[in-house]
Amino acid sequence: MKIGLFGINMNFLAQPEWAAKVAIHAETLGFESLWTGEHVVLPDPRQAPSPADPQTDMLHPSTSLAYLAAVTKTLKFGTGITLIAQRNPLVLAKEISSLDVLSNGRLLFGVGAGYLHQEFAALGVDFASRGARTDEYIDVLRNMWSAEKPSFQGKYVNYDNIDAQPRPVQPKGPPVIIGGASPAAMRRTITHGNGWYGFALDVATTEKALDALKLAKARFQRPENLGEIELSVTPPKPPTKSMMEDYAALGIERLIPMLGFYKEDNILSELDKLANELL
Repeated sequence: MKIGLFGINMNFLAQPEWAAKVAIHAETLGFESLWTGEHVVLPDPRQAPSPADPQTDMLHPSTSLAYLAAVTKTLKFGTGITLIAQRNPLVLAKEISSLDVLSNGRLLFGVGAGYLHQEFAALGVDFASRGARTDEYIDVLRNMWSAEKPSFQGKYVNYDNIDAQPRPVQPKGPPVIIGGASPAAMRRTITHGNGWYGFALDVATTEKALDALKLAKARFQRPENLGEIELSVTPPKPPTKSMMEDYAALGIERLIPMLGFYKEDNILSELDKLANELL
């Protein structure tokens, strides 16, 4: 079981000195990866379905991870998740390729369609088309990362006679990990994802999500070049070894506990305890 940590760019970990301290300590302890959360904006005052207060500190994922890549050597870095329908996909392709280069190929690229309609409205992006854009934008990113002569004709994106260097260190670009447990996310995992990421799911809910993923696998054709689906989950509470074993029995390969469980005055000692329990 690979053990990551979620929320390295949020709350007091948005302070660079604390983020670096935690990243270096996590690497020393043997954690596999650090993951960011993302929202460009949050509604003020807080409204459903917003996950956080609008005053929550949250660094931009690629900026935060580029900084942490410079102070670590072996940790992998995951975006959990990047809301790609909100982005210009060519700009995003350059951004993520740059991060993969700066981290020397240590990037895990988690993506999702998004659910916070207020955020889409503020950004001027059509909320109803977010799913279709997410599918197309994944294809655009892979085209920009790996095609000898990038070219694409889609519903939302069209280009030809362009290039963008440098390409990612990882030959086909970073693995694309699909976040979410909706039917659309399950279908997208089968048709577009190298992996799947379930957030704040207990063991029972994870089992139901994996059943849904099996149904999607029976309904939709999976391209052979995507390989096996790597399964990752963030549990809704601090995990124990027994919980880890329960997730592993379901086929989960990476557990990503929340750093938000721990406070500024005890996070390093709590990571020591977590490493002792799980690693």
